Amino acid sequence: MKRILLSLASTLVLSVAVVGCSSGVKLNETPVENRTATAVTPAGGGDSTGVAARDVAPVLIGATDPSLAGPAGAAKVIYFDYDSFVIKPEAQGTVEAHARFLSSNKTRKLVIEGSTDERGGREYNLALGQKRAEAVRRALALLGAADSQIEAVSFGEEKPAVSGSDEDAFAKNRRAEFNYR
Repeated sequence: MKRILLSLASTLVLSVAVVGCSSGVKLNETPVENRTATAVTPAGGGDSTGVAARDVAPVLIGATDPSLAGPAGAAKVIYFDYDSFVIKPEAQGTVEAHARFLSSNKTRKLVIEGSTDERGGREYNLALGQKRAEAVRRALALLGAADSQIEAVSFGEEKPAVSGSDEDAFAKNRRAEFNYR
C-alpha cells in the first residue's frame, strides 16, 4: 500500500512539473520570419559578416593544434597478430614516439583502445582487447610516460575498423588505437 501511494505521489509531482513547464503558445500560430544572409561590406575592413577581422578569434574545428592530436607523424594505430597481445617490432617506433610525447606533455591524457577481429567469443575478445591495450600502456610507462596519463580500455570485436570476414579485414581489426583527450 505504501509503495502504491509513493508511486502515485511521484506520478502526480511529475505531471505537475510537465504541465508547469509547458507554454501556452501554439507552434502553428507563431509567425515565422524568412531570413536570408546578405553580404555586408564594412567600411573599416573585415569579412562579409560585417565584423572586423581583428575583433574575431578564429574557431578551430577538429584537432588542428598538434599538441591535441599527439606526436606529429606518429601512427595512431598499431596492429597485432592473431590471438596475440605482443607488440610487434615494427610498432616499437610508434610506441616510443607516443611515450616521448606524453613525457614532454604532462597534462595530456591518452586512452588506448584495444580491439579484436570477430573470431572468438565476446568475453574472450573483450579480454584480448584489454590485454592489447594494457600491453601498450605498460610499454609507454616503461618508456617514461606517467601511469596517470594513460587509460587502457577494450572494445573487443564491437568497434571494427573495417567490415568483412576475410584475413585482410581481420588483420585491420586486431589493433590498439591511440586517442588523446
